[in-house]
Amino acid sequence: MVFFVDPVYYLTIFASTKTVKMKILSRHQIRQLDQYTIENEPIKSIDLMERAATACVDYLLENSDLLEGKTVKIFSGRGNNGGDGLVIARKLADHGYPVIVYFVRTVNKHSEDFLINRKRLEEQGTVKMIDINDSGSIPQFYESDVVIDAIFGSGLNNKVDGFIADLITHINKSAYFVISIDIPSGLYCDESSLENAIINADITLTFLPVKLAFLFQENYYYCRKIIYLDIGLSEERLHNIEVKNYVIISDVIASNLIVREKFSHKRNYGHGLIIAGSYGMFGAAVLSVGGMLRSGVGLASVHLPVQGINILQITHPEAIISPDEHQHFFSGIRHLERYNAIGIGPGLGKAPETMRALKLLIQNYPKPIVFDADAINILSENPTWLSFIPKGCVFTPHLKEFERLIGVAENDFERNEMQRAFSKRYDAYVILKGAYTAITCPDGSCYFNIIGNPGMATGGSGDVLTGLITGLLAQGYHPKLAAINGVYLHSLAGNLAAETLGEEALIAGDIINYLGKAFLKVRDEE
Repeated sequence: MVFFVDPVYYLTIFASTKTVKMKILSRHQIRQLDQYTIENEPIKSIDLMERAATACVDYLLENSDLLEGKTVKIFSGRGNNGGDGLVIARKLADHGYPVIVYFVRTVNKHSEDFLINRKRLEEQGTVKMIDINDSGSIPQFYESDVVIDAIFGSGLNNKVDGFIADLITHINKSAYFVISIDIPSGLYCDESSLENAIINADITLTFLPVKLAFLFQENYYYCRKIIYLDIGLSEERLHNIEVKNYVIISDVIASNLIVREKFSHKRNYGHGLIIAGSYGMFGAAVLSVGGMLRSGVGLASVHLPVQGINILQITHPEAIISPDEHQHFFSGIRHLERYNAIGIGPGLGKAPETMRALKLLIQNYPKPIVFDADAINILSENPTWLSFIPKGCVFTPHLKEFERLIGVAENDFERNEMQRAFSKRYDAYVILKGAYTAITCPDGSCYFNIIGNPGMATGGSGDVLTGLITGLLAQGYHPKLAAINGVYLHSLAGNLAAETLGEEALIAGDIINYLGKAFLKVRDEE
């Protein structure tokens, strides 16, 4: 008997207050959240601006080396982001830093809070203020300058052109160090901005919740280091805002881990099967099975060509071997009813017999399957087979595999929408692996994993993930939880390994070895 996660319990956890910390809001929802906080805390908008700017200044003072011996040049738009910049200017001047504010003519009207803070700055009398109205008034920069960008905030939805585009280009070419407030100016919060002039910020001081734009590679150049500041926006309102994008946090992972019963045995924790390996690629099978064995699964089987049997028996004596009839590649498997979950693809190859065997597998196995590597490549060449896959399958492509399976996008936002559409169409979960791995679900939601490190960009890392997710599925985790938990624990294990070994020396086998510590850390953090 396998323990299955109660669907009601599963939905309850994802609707709990912990989900509040996970939500990614659109620019419209951010504005609504600000307004709700102002009306219901209650707090005046000018005081909320003071709170946000104070959080930025506190960070700068705690990291005083960023400003030491520097002249702070603040570029302020005429909206609320510009107002944040004016508060920062006033407070930094109060702490003795030399500050110059450049008022950038972005629109003809000013926000009310901007005007109030401009008057306060004038009354303080210690900050030099200069208007910039055209390209001819753009200042020069020196090595002793730090630029603070407060031109546009997350509410930007218009194209940046004219002299403001010239200003942004000049800052990017000439400034030595740039700090953006909320979001680099020119960057849209929740759509592609590639046609805009965008500030290349060295540090971005932003306000929670997380913004979608920060999670796509196309924007990494503009916001390489992001500092998240909590300014106390209403959690009550955030709890009730419906979103489709989330960041994965350890609290939710810990809440959804199966608790092992005192009088349980191996059959209580499922029987997982990995179908992997071909001539010259049996290492992929070794790594996948290793990931599954460290998942908590009760029984772990591996089906592979005859030539790989000795390798697997030596490396993983805990695994049950299911030998294929062929020496060098996968050609078919019987008795599928034995397995609670199947993962297929690592090192599989694309022999004609293998392709036929994959088709028979998806036609005859009724439970969710984890598709990786060559299994995805085979389906890419035979897209009509996708109509046969069971509901709740999990796909784990890297970028090139994704493009073969789903298509090539013009930008990261379009790719994410294509990923969601595929999940909806085939009632499947798609894990697009990357620095910020994105998991899309049949209901249109997307979960982003923001932990992990570049050392995990190494051969076999994905094979470990396939095994780990297959093992979680076999234990009875809902496919959504298996995908989310698997991705998070895999990345956490990679981080723990890198802390000891360094990113350069990290190999896929190290991720397996640190999975146990990842489970322990998540449970400890709960």
